[in-house]
Amino acid sequence: MADDAHHAIVRGRLNGSGPVAVIDIGSNSIRLVVYERHARTPTVLFNEKVLAGLGRGVGATGRLSDAATEQAERALVRFRRLCDQIGVGDLHILATAATRDADNGQQFLDAVETICRTPVRLLSGRDEARLAALGIVSGIWRPDGIVGDLGGGSLELVELKHDEIGRGQTLPLGGIRLQEEADGKTAKAQKIAEQALDNVDWLPIGSGKPFYAVGGTWRSLARLHLHQNGYPLHVMHDYAIPAEEAIEFCQLVARRDPDSHDMIEVVSRARRQLLPFGAVVMEKVLRRSKASKVVMSALGLREGLLYDLLPEETRRQDPLVEAARELSVLRSRSPAYGEELITWTDKLFPAVGIDETEYERRLRAAGCLLSDIGWRAHPDYRGEQSLNIISNAGFVGIDHPGRAYLALSVFYRHQGLVEDALGPRIRELAHTRLKDRARVLGGALRVASVLSASVAGILPQVQVAADEGEVVMTLEGELCALAGERLNKRLTQFARLLGLKARVETRP
Repeated sequence: MADDAHHAIVRGRLNGSGPVAVIDIGSNSIRLVVYERHARTPTVLFNEKVLAGLGRGVGATGRLSDAATEQAERALVRFRRLCDQIGVGDLHILATAATRDADNGQQFLDAVETICRTPVRLLSGRDEARLAALGIVSGIWRPDGIVGDLGGGSLELVELKHDEIGRGQTLPLGGIRLQEEADGKTAKAQKIAEQALDNVDWLPIGSGKPFYAVGGTWRSLARLHLHQNGYPLHVMHDYAIPAEEAIEFCQLVARRDPDSHDMIEVVSRARRQLLPFGAVVMEKVLRRSKASKVVMSALGLREGLLYDLLPEETRRQDPLVEAARELSVLRSRSPAYGEELITWTDKLFPAVGIDETEYERRLRAAGCLLSDIGWRAHPDYRGEQSLNIISNAGFVGIDHPGRAYLALSVFYRHQGLVEDALGPRIRELAHTRLKDRARVLGGALRVASVLSASVAGILPQVQVAADEGEVVMTLEGELCALAGERLNKRLTQFARLLGLKARVETRP
């Protein structure tokens, strides 16, 4: 019966290859992440971590402690059972700095393989750097800068331009190791970090570029910053902080007791004592690299591994558009209609004089695919529900201004081109041009929905063009029956956004 359940087609899920899982055995945490399927944008089905602290004491004793390995093994017994329960057919296990550096690391890995019935891949520092960089490639659109992955035992730094990985280096600056070597004193930690970074002579190539931050301690640091600043979204991926502001914040965190910070409750107790040491490392890296900003990534080693295993054709897919396409398949009345919207607006926007950058074209394509995901909600709340889903969705390949554009455009599609029902906070994330483009797309989506009933088959037959100050929609043959007051009103609203008039022309 259990096997039948594992292989059943589950409504609300995209089955594909079936669940794939990664267990990441780090110096501080051991984490199991089960993904819905192996795809360009893997969706998390289950996620659990245990802070076993395997790296504690390794620098001094050279060994993994019995208490840490026992806790880790208990967690792994549970993780293996969960994988069986979920029906994972493809399990990958990665081990990093703590087990790599410990004299009894191999003994522990042998126990892991026995428990999990799966080989363990022990990563070198170079492997860690490469997979962390690929995690950024998988989740950030065309990255260009330096990637830093801060674990409990080590810091991996690697140069990255789009999908090309450049120089890389591993440093013994992981949060646990640094805390222990500095005897818990941040002043001493600063000297240790400075000395270690003196050996990275290529860091200035990051000048004026983003620094992409990976790792639990750095995410906790950014989460504290986000909440203290009352930021409108609680989405960590692609959360960006200007470098000067990040340096000042890191200095503040490094010199104060973690529990004294406002909003510290957003950081788990187990992570708080490592915050000052993570802050020390980030500050020193930002100063040495002269980065323009810190960009947080929710994706790292695990997602880098899965990305590395994808076929080349799949790796070339746009992660944002693919994620929007998946949500459209799961929640739209007619997923084919969303695809038609892309093609229709591809022609409509230049026809009425709207110019777009490549970035904006990607956003528009995603907005078209997401335009109907709220249709099952009560009509009065479709806009609000769509806005909440989109602004907080687990999308990658999109920054926060882009999230605001998508959320606003679909909100306008349902609620109309008015601001009355919309809270101001989400609008703060998008600059003026993006907000204008969101309204224009929302207006176009409103026209298309009343024209086609959000069902595929109509849009490819309808042409819209600009002619002497008018937006002209032409309906031919049987489509003339679709003309009417409501369509005229929607087209007029759209045209006003462009400073034009509107006309529906029928050709029986």
